[in-house]
Amino acid sequence: MSALGRSGVEVTDLAFGAAVIGNLYTEVGEEQARRAVDAAWQRGVRYFDTAPHYGLGLSERRLGAALRERPRSAYTISTKVGRRLEPSDGAGDDLANGFAVPATHHRVWDFSGDGVRRTLDACLERLGLDRVDIVYLHDPDDHAEQAFREGYPALEKLRSEGVVGAIGAGMNQAEMLARFVRDTDVDVVLCAGRYTLLDQSALTDLLPAAVARGTSVVVGGAFNSGLLADPKPTATYNYGQAPTELLDRALHLKSVADRHGTTLRAVALAFCAAHPAVASVLVGARSAHEVHDCADQFATPVPASFWQELRDTGHLPADAPVPGEAPS
Repeated sequence: MSALGRSGVEVTDLAFGAAVIGNLYTEVGEEQARRAVDAAWQRGVRYFDTAPHYGLGLSERRLGAALRERPRSAYTISTKVGRRLEPSDGAGDDLANGFAVPATHHRVWDFSGDGVRRTLDACLERLGLDRVDIVYLHDPDDHAEQAFREGYPALEKLRSEGVVGAIGAGMNQAEMLARFVRDTDVDVVLCAGRYTLLDQSALTDLLPAAVARGTSVVVGGAFNSGLLADPKPTATYNYGQAPTELLDRALHLKSVADRHGTTLRAVALAFCAAHPAVASVLVGARSAHEVHDCADQFATPVPASFWQELRDTGHLPADAPVPGEAPS
């Protein structure tokens, strides 16, 4: 378990990302979703992340139901604000936004102070909880002014009131997260897809800033939405079709991992976890089988020779920490 910044909120090294049980891309049955959460608990995972965006609230409802019989003090849960859900006529589906659910609601971008509180209240209702441990501003890329001027102060007030234990921002980019780390008093940032074996852009600014400020980083998207889990022509990268160049790189990394007696999934997870700023690696899984596989891969030691070959061949920056090295 690692504490987030100075908050005292603790997370496990491996975390469960609940976007997929919100029917990301394809439907997941109720029982399958429940078994995935149960398997994560069985494997010692005690940090669970969700958001209203994930399946128009379906992820929150399913996660809350699956955790309801667990002792509340035994786990950490995070959700997100910035997309407020408003009822719609329910016609059609939400696949244009990536989720195989009926379009019962539509999303409204809202990083205002009132919007933050209203969104969090709705999150708690869907989760069936009276509190969450962590709240992130979710994808404020095109709403930076309102997020910094109104959304962040609202979270800071909620933290000071004891409504939440830790606050932060979650994004698919590193640059604005570095600004949150430098210019605010966030406890944690969730960086998705920008610190992986294929993309180390977070290494330039965000991760050094986090170390300097004592801010924790949760890394999501360790597999870059699929390419590093199973590199093949149909694999996705950052939620779209994987470019040929990146597919070739992923296949090369897989061949190196195979030669060193390990797997691409194991090295992808180990790389994310090795940086001293990283408190937890967040992995989405849509079934108990996928959960057990992720937990097995996460626990698999990676030979030092693998990392050395990547550095020798220029596939890994010299300043990227790897497992077993003392932090510089």
